[in-house]
Amino acid sequence: MNYKIHTRFSRIGFSALALALSFALVNKVLAQEITPMDELAFAIDNLTMFVSAVLVLFMQAGFALVEAGFNSSKNTINILFKNVMDMCVGAVLYFLVGYGIMYSGAANGIIGFAGMGIPAQDAIDLGYLPHFQTDFLFQVAFAATAATIVSGAVAGRIQFRAYLIYSAVITALIYPIAGFWQWGGGWLSELGFHDFAGSLIVHTVGGFAGLAGAIMLGPRIGRFNKDGTANTMPGHDITAATLGVFILIIGWFGFNPGSVLAMTGTANTIAVATVAVNTFLAGCAGGILATIASTFLNKGKPDLGIALNGILAGLVGITANADVVSNVSALAIGSIAGVLVVGGMVLLEKIKIDDPVGAWPVHGLCGLWGGIATALFSDSASLGVQLLGSAVYASWSFGTMMVIFYLMKLAGVLRVTEAEEIEGLDLSEHGTVNYPEFGPSILPSPSTD
Repeated sequence: MNYKIHTRFSRIGFSALALALSFALVNKVLAQEITPMDELAFAIDNLTMFVSAVLVLFMQAGFALVEAGFNSSKNTINILFKNVMDMCVGAVLYFLVGYGIMYSGAANGIIGFAGMGIPAQDAIDLGYLPHFQTDFLFQVAFAATAATIVSGAVAGRIQFRAYLIYSAVITALIYPIAGFWQWGGGWLSELGFHDFAGSLIVHTVGGFAGLAGAIMLGPRIGRFNKDGTANTMPGHDITAATLGVFILIIGWFGFNPGSVLAMTGTANTIAVATVAVNTFLAGCAGGILATIASTFLNKGKPDLGIALNGILAGLVGITANADVVSNVSALAIGSIAGVLVVGGMVLLEKIKIDDPVGAWPVHGLCGLWGGIATALFSDSASLGVQLLGSAVYASWSFGTMMVIFYLMKLAGVLRVTEAEEIEGLDLSEHGTVNYPEFGPSILPSPSTD
């Protein structure tokens, strides 16, 4: 073959090859651009979820400090221990049973499938965000929050073993079934019920479980007199309680903004910021209105404890709707929650139900308000559906836990004895004290027999 012709064909061949490679490269780039989830977005969104999960887990520390601070010093170890076990027992049981119930993937169902552990499918192959491992970590933190709400309501008189039974049941069954109805694609989801981050699923479930426990246990010794009047039983460390509320505020920035479930993309970024601002505004408004209400109740003297509960009430109220209301609406929702929580505390005292930390007014009552406020301040759901869902969650939690607590009462494992309660649960249940300078400084060693 002529050299020039050979060269010409070689050039044509190289040009064709180059053109083919160019097309292949372009196609690869275009394919990457239309892929539902690129690696960077996947990493950013899962990092956001991971940080949010850690913030929600940090709320366990806040609850521990609030509940311990609002109660007697002789029960400090007992309260802290219950919070520790809520996390440990809850994490294992939610992994083994609860997560599979809550996210079974079935629609129109009453209960999900109780699968074992975390699904093994690869998240990128499914086009699912976040990854199942990250999602589990985020969801298990919510489960622990629902369980630990009850600790303060039953403080000072419940047997430790009874509390462990309660914690296991609510984490493995009661909370996951409630979550499945909405977040797992169950019947409330099909009806259009809206509970963005859990005013009902987490807080109402926990708050009404606490109410059931408080009723079945009865009040602490000395809380009410024979003539029906009430005695104030102040907590031993308002400093710890205040610090605990600040920790809870920080944790709520994982609880609510994290529930957007993503950070990449303009819409998600705006949603995260809006939810965060709404959350903070509602909490602050709740604290202001609760302070004003407490001033009227206490003859002109504002009560810090009530103000702290007002902040938490505002945070609970906005949790169902932080994604669908305006900043001004968030202020209104938080303000009403701040008044409701004070009214709830007064109501419980009138009907002689002892809730040492105000768990039901904060989480139960204001959780209901959050569900109703979603319909009143947005068009994301109808009022009828929100009322139905709110009533269902309150009834489900209260009814099931009344049965559980009643069965434990029949079995004689619910409440400590009068002598043990007076001595303090730290000594009677755990054989030690948190403040030896105010009690026995020398304790007998555990028997080795």
